[in-house]
Amino acid sequence: MALNRDEILDLLKQVNYPGLNRDLVSFGMVQDVEILPDGVNIYLEVASKDPDIPRRLDAVVKRGLEAKVPGRLQVFTKLKTGGESEAGPGHGHAHAQDPNQLPKLLNQVKHVVAVASGKGGVGKSAVASNLAVALAAAGYRTGLLDADIYGPSVQLIMGTLERPFVQDNKIIPLEAHGVHMLSIGHLIEEDAAMIWRGPMVMQALTQLMQDVLWPELDFMVVDMPPGTGDAQLTMAQRVKLSGVVVVTTPQEVALIDARKAITMFRKVEVPILGIIENMSWFQCPDTGRRHHIFGQGGGAREAVRQQVPLLAELPIDIRIRESGDLGRPIVTQDPVYAELFDQVVQAICRQLP
Repeated sequence: MALNRDEILDLLKQVNYPGLNRDLVSFGMVQDVEILPDGVNIYLEVASKDPDIPRRLDAVVKRGLEAKVPGRLQVFTKLKTGGESEAGPGHGHAHAQDPNQLPKLLNQVKHVVAVASGKGGVGKSAVASNLAVALAAAGYRTGLLDADIYGPSVQLIMGTLERPFVQDNKIIPLEAHGVHMLSIGHLIEEDAAMIWRGPMVMQALTQLMQDVLWPELDFMVVDMPPGTGDAQLTMAQRVKLSGVVVVTTPQEVALIDARKAITMFRKVEVPILGIIENMSWFQCPDTGRRHHIFGQGGGAREAVRQQVPLLAELPIDIRIRESGDLGRPIVTQDPVYAELFDQVVQAICRQLP
């Protein structure tokens, strides 16, 4: 028995965009379904410059539908390129808009605080996760958004590896340790490589804000990707940021990039709330002696140079790594760290209206 158009669309709602946990219909990619006497033609449209996209879409659609669709199944994919929108998966606009003229996102959040670093590997995601949990412990309604598109890890640190629910085409944030949270890691396969150009990164980040049913919040902590690229500019343009916390390690090679991050955020008029120096020292468990593996005092000197607060100095501690791997941020396990991050919370709040 032949299927009708609505039945085909229902089947397509079970077919996800390659590498993501979101279907082609909700992305707005299905332009038409043509029922023929001897088969079905499916017409898709996606904003991308990637010439490999048609092949991948053809494969996922046929894999999902061939056994259920009688007769011949053909997939036609149109790539929006050139003067058309290149915003990423889904149905774009005919002409690109100035991001500064677009409506602001996350208006239901009183304070959006970005946690940033100039380079990777400085422990930014662990800091962002523990800061969010500390804010929630202080009584604030708190959210945590993992905007590190290429290397999401907040879902592991917070212990939320399950997929979020979708309701009325809106993603419902997960909850952990009193925090409403979502990461791109919740929406992709665990070993998926995000081989995305800038426009797709910006679109994905935008969708994590506007296509998610975020509640009214006092704080939203945003774990930014390292560097000073498209994601940072998107956040500065589309969200009213209350400020940014910059994470660094003590050595000069990290401080160089931290300075670049501070300079970039200042250029887009985002206040710098302070610096957190991570991996400040290692305390030998046998002797109690502190070893400054990455140098000493770099964060403090940079804070003076930038005329911003030094919010905290955090040691290299195996318990931080262990608690993160187990999905239990260190502030939930150790009262010393809970007190330390509570001091960071107080220092941030004193700077906000």
